[in-house]
Amino acid sequence: MCGIGGLLMNQRESSPGEIARQVQAMLSAMRHRGPDGQAEYADGHLGMGANRLAIRGIDQVQPPLFVHESGVVVACNGEIDNHRTLRAELAEQGHAITSSSDVAVIAPLYLEKGLGFLEHLDGVFALALWDPAEQRLILARDRTGERHLYYATSAQGFWFASELAALQLAAPADATMDRQSLAYFLRSGYCPSPRTPFAQQFKVCPGEMIVRERSKTRYMRYWAPPIGRKPVAPPSTAAFDTIFRNAIARQTDVDVDYGVLLSGGLDSSLITAVARQVRPERQLKAYCVRFEESSFDEGSNAQTVARLHDCPLTTVTLGAHQVPQMLRQLIHTTGEPLADPAWLPLFHVTERAAFDVKMLLGGEGADELFGGYPTYLGALWSPRYDRLPAPLRNGVRRLVNALPVSDAKVAVSFLLKKFIAGQAHQGLMRHLFWNANLSPEWIQRLGMDWPAEQAEHREQSLLDLVQAYDFGHSLPDALMAKADRGGMCHGLELRAPFLDRAVIEYASTLPPDARIQRLRTKAFLKDYARRYLPPEIVERRKRGLSVPLGQWLRGPLRDWASEKLAGEALRDAGIRTDAALALMEQHQQRQGDHARGLWNLIVLSEWLEWAAVAHRGGTATAAAAARPCRDTHAVVPMPGVFEQGSGAGAAAVLAGNHTG
Repeated sequence: MCGIGGLLMNQRESSPGEIARQVQAMLSAMRHRGPDGQAEYADGHLGMGANRLAIRGIDQVQPPLFVHESGVVVACNGEIDNHRTLRAELAEQGHAITSSSDVAVIAPLYLEKGLGFLEHLDGVFALALWDPAEQRLILARDRTGERHLYYATSAQGFWFASELAALQLAAPADATMDRQSLAYFLRSGYCPSPRTPFAQQFKVCPGEMIVRERSKTRYMRYWAPPIGRKPVAPPSTAAFDTIFRNAIARQTDVDVDYGVLLSGGLDSSLITAVARQVRPERQLKAYCVRFEESSFDEGSNAQTVARLHDCPLTTVTLGAHQVPQMLRQLIHTTGEPLADPAWLPLFHVTERAAFDVKMLLGGEGADELFGGYPTYLGALWSPRYDRLPAPLRNGVRRLVNALPVSDAKVAVSFLLKKFIAGQAHQGLMRHLFWNANLSPEWIQRLGMDWPAEQAEHREQSLLDLVQAYDFGHSLPDALMAKADRGGMCHGLELRAPFLDRAVIEYASTLPPDARIQRLRTKAFLKDYARRYLPPEIVERRKRGLSVPLGQWLRGPLRDWASEKLAGEALRDAGIRTDAALALMEQHQQRQGDHARGLWNLIVLSEWLEWAAVAHRGGTATAAAAARPCRDTHAVVPMPGVFEQGSGAGAAAVLAGNHTG
C-alpha cells in the first residue's frame, strides 16, 4: 500500500531534472500514504516513484518501486492477495523472485502474460508499469475500484498520481471545471469514473487498463461486474462459508497488526466473528465511532459484539465543532470533493486506529452484492404500488407528505417520502432519484442540469440492474474513495473481505429471492451469519455509518454552513447562491430534510476554494462546453467489456497486443 506518481513526456518536452522535480513534488504531497520508504526511477523522458506503507514483506528492506532485471519497472499502490500462488507458478516458469514483497510478482507475470497479466492478479491495486523495450506505460485499477489512480494528458505528455491533489503539482495547470461532473456531484455527492471535477483530468475506471505508447493511448476493460449471472447450484451457506473464510484468510495474511471497523451491524460483526476464528492466534482490535445523538450512536452494539468475540474495543466521539477543520483537511490533503458525510467519522476513527495498527477490515460491498439497501426493497415493491388504484395512491401520498421532518438516523418518514416522490420515474431513473441528494427541481434552481444517464434494462431484472449500477458507480467512487482517502490520510490501509474476487463471483449468482425476501434484505447473508452471530445481531435493522447532519445544520454548524453557501466560490462556478440559501432556509424551517443536499453544496464550496488556490490563485470556473474526449491522442476505442467467464478470450485479445 502506498502512493504512486509519475509522468511520461513526449520527446524533448522536459529535462531529466524537471521530470525528477515533478515526481518528487507528487511524492512529497502523498507522504502520508507511505511513511515507510520512498523511491524514484527515471529513464529518459519517463519518471515515476512511490511511497511505501509496509503491510507485507517487512522482513526485508523493500524498495517501494520494483525494477526487474528485464528493465520493467512497477509502482503499485495495493496488495496482491494471491502472490504466494503466483510466486510458485512463476518459479516453475523460470522466474527467481528473491523479494518477499507481494508486488514483486507483477513484473514477471507481465513478462509471461503480456497485457493479459491483470486477469491473473487478485487483490486491490492501482499500478503503473513501464516497459522500456516497448516504450509502453500501463496504468491499471483493480476490479472493484478499491484503489484510485488519476491522470492528465496534454500535447506535452501524460501524468498520473494516487491523489488528485498531488497531480496538481505536476500536471499542466488548468482550473477549468467540467460542468457535467459538477452536476453529477450535486446529484450524488461524487464524480463517477472516469470523471473528476477538472475538465482535463481523469480517473482510471474500475477494471480498466490504460496503455500509453508512442504518444498514443488505448483504454481497455479487463473485467466487468458479474452481478446477475445465472446460478450453477442452489445457494449454500456451507459452500459460502469456505469462500468467505478463505477471503478473510487471504486479506489477513499480512506481517503487521490489523483490526476491524466495528459498528455492531451485520457486516462488521460477521467479519469480526470470522476473522477471530480464521486467525485465533492474532489479536483483533476493534474501533468504533460514537455520537452524543442517541439515534446515531452505535457504541453499545459494538461493545456487545466486541465482548462476544474477545476483541479490545477503542471508541472515539465525533462532535459538530470538529467538522469544519476536518473537512478542510480532507479536501486539502486528497484534492477531490466527496459528499458522503461518513467520510468525517471514518477519518476520525482511523486517525486513532493508526496508533495501533496498519490495516483495518471493513464491511464495504456487502450491501451492493447481497441486497442490503432500502432502495432495493423499493425496486421490488414499486411495481406493485404502481398497480394500486389512483385514488388510493393519492391518499397515501398525502399522508406520507404530511409526516413531520425527523432528524433521526434512517428516519422512516424520510424513506417513505423518497419512495412516493420517486414513483414519477421508472426503472433505473427511479433508483437514481431515490439515492439523489438533490432533486431535479433543486438542481435546476441551482443553475445546473440533471445529469443524463443511460437507463436501458438490457436483459437484467430491475434488482440486478440497480445492484450492478451501485456496484460499478457509488461503491468504487464514493464508498471505496471514502475508505481509501479517510484511512490513508493517516497511513492506514482499509480492506474489504466482501470484495474478494471469489466472494463477488459467488454472490453474483444468488437469485433475487436469496437476496430479498419480502421486507427482509440480505436474506442469504443473514442466514449465513447465524453460524457465527446471535439472531438479535443478525436481524438488527440496518443503520450504516452516518452523521447527525440535519440537527447540526440547524444548530452548531448553521453559521458556518450559511457562509459556505453564500460564498463566491459557488457563484463563480455557476451555482446560484440565492437558491442554495433558499434550500438552507427550507431546512431550517423543517419544510424538508435537505441535509444531504446542503452538504453536497458545502463540500463543493470548500473544494472550489481549495482548487482556486491550488491553481496559483486562479478562479475555478465551470466549462459550458461538453466534456472533451479523455485523450485527444486516443487511437483505439475502449473495446467491449469482457464478461466474467470470458477470461481466456480477453487474455488472448490483450496478449495479442503484446509484442515483447
